[in-house]
Amino acid sequence: MNEKKQSNYRWVIAAVVCLIGILSNYMQYQISALAVYLMPMLHIEPSGFSMLLLMPMLTAVFLSIPMGTVGDRIGPKKVVLGGLAIAVIGAFVRTYGLNFPMQMLSMFLLGAGIASLNANLIKIFSVWFGNQTQIAMGLFYASAGVGVILAQMVAPRFSVFRSYLIAAIALTIASVLWAVLIRDTPKGVSLPPATESPMKYINVAARSRNVWLIALCYGFSMAASTAFAGFIPQTLINNNGFDKTSAGLVASAAALGSIAGSLIGPTISSRLSKWKTYLVCTILVGALLMTYFWAVVLMLKKAPAVGVLVCIMFISGTFGAMNGPIVQAMPYALPEIRGKYAGSAGGLISSVGLLCAYIIPVVISQISGKNYVLNLGLESLIFLLSALFVILIPELGPAGKIAQQIAKEDKEAAQPAKEA
Repeated sequence: MNEKKQSNYRWVIAAVVCLIGILSNYMQYQISALAVYLMPMLHIEPSGFSMLLLMPMLTAVFLSIPMGTVGDRIGPKKVVLGGLAIAVIGAFVRTYGLNFPMQMLSMFLLGAGIASLNANLIKIFSVWFGNQTQIAMGLFYASAGVGVILAQMVAPRFSVFRSYLIAAIALTIASVLWAVLIRDTPKGVSLPPATESPMKYINVAARSRNVWLIALCYGFSMAASTAFAGFIPQTLINNNGFDKTSAGLVASAAALGSIAGSLIGPTISSRLSKWKTYLVCTILVGALLMTYFWAVVLMLKKAPAVGVLVCIMFISGTFGAMNGPIVQAMPYALPEIRGKYAGSAGGLISSVGLLCAYIIPVVISQISGKNYVLNLGLESLIFLLSALFVILIPELGPAGKIAQQIAKEDKEAAQPAKEA
């Protein structure tokens, strides 16, 4: 009975983690939802808008590796709580500093909370969910979509100041919930003793070729999908004459699809013996649907009825998000990483991946300027290229040699304890 209660508490952990995910994405995508007000207010062009929207990702570039490494040594709860405290400060700075330099600074500070969480996410979920880690990761990815939808639907209903203030208060409450409810491990379970130096943890992760491939796959797909979703509202308004309500509805449909994809993707993969073909196919379909949007809707200006476009964007968002939770959960399936070095691997993946996710859209915005067709066309190409890294990663599905070898070793390790 006691074990069952301990096991059930993992859903409390998942709920609080997802709440942080919702608020972090909501606060980032407020920039997108409020773009038509913020861009003239801050006197910025599309390149400046991209920098502001993606600034939290730049935070992760600097903080993910140290936060993941420290999380391996002292546990993720304290590390994430520190990041959330910085994010709360950033939220209030953003509320009262309505000029471009202060907005950039505040968005950088806001990124500390989600950066610390992303860096330790694999470690948190692997301890509480074990072999169901990818399912938990899917819930977290879905929470990101919820945050995007809420931003598109709720943020424009308030002034910029009031929208920011409400979000800052909500993040403060969520941080308190983290401090009160989160545990590093279930009762009766302890983290492995931190007997090695911090550099040992990060060196193990950095020497893994597969960790780097996962990071690049994560970075390319994140760069493309984040920037693509961020430009949808203003693109439809400026290029196709949509009103703000219709443009927001289409953008929300893509985000709603990402929620479905985040839940469906891990569920399907958990029933498959091998993952690589499945992941490549989902990326290919997602890229084709993104291409339809810029090639037909924007370049040819043959936008279907809003209802039809909503359905298309829902499907596009679904396929765009199906691979993310599986890819980010992959380090736990690597024999050289597993649970012990999961924080360091997660930090490295977040740092490298989000560096790509920040630089790539900014460079594309500089190249394309106000040409939205070129911008989104290049983003869809980047998304397609993420499949290349999946191809280079070894098969990590249950029927693959690596998974079978790990299962054999775990069984052999458990046998003496069972006999005792």
